[in-house]
Amino acid sequence: MSHSEQGSVAYGNDELTIAIGETDAYLYSIRENPIFTNYYLEITAAPSLCRELDEYGVLFRVSQTLDYYRFSLSCNGQVRLDRISGGQASSPQPWILSGAVPPGAPSSSRLGILAVGSEMKFYVNEHFQFSVVDPLLTAGGLGVFARSTNGMAVTVNFSNLVVFEVTQ
Repeated sequence: MSHSEQGSVAYGNDELTIAIGETDAYLYSIRENPIFTNYYLEITAAPSLCRELDEYGVLFRVSQTLDYYRFSLSCNGQVRLDRISGGQASSPQPWILSGAVPPGAPSSSRLGILAVGSEMKFYVNEHFQFSVVDPLLTAGGLGVFARSTNGMAVTVNFSNLVVFEVTQ
């Protein structure tokens, strides 16, 4: 469990909860080991407090230097992919509207990521969203995050993580 002025990250009842107070904040929880290379993962993300462009999702291929990809869902029904490298963010896939992401809260979505080599495919509630080819990061740890963008509280529960190894 971790607490700060911005909020808290806590594990209990088979789920990890990120709770952000009424501030523009970004909180995450990362597991650097084991290192995953080629895999398919799924996790359930259930925001209970969120609105508009507040976002939540999965961090993957996380390196020891905190370079990673961030698969984001927004609370107004959009998805995107960011790459954070050397502390700088870029968006291989900018925000796009998704009919598979329920807007607002409370809601629940099953996020899926197929990452094999430099190709990555993204799913929400078993619906394909987009694919990206990017050779920069090909292995790493996993994590989850939530971000408040409108000065209001955000709470997201993450559960039922499964990771399957995929052969090329």
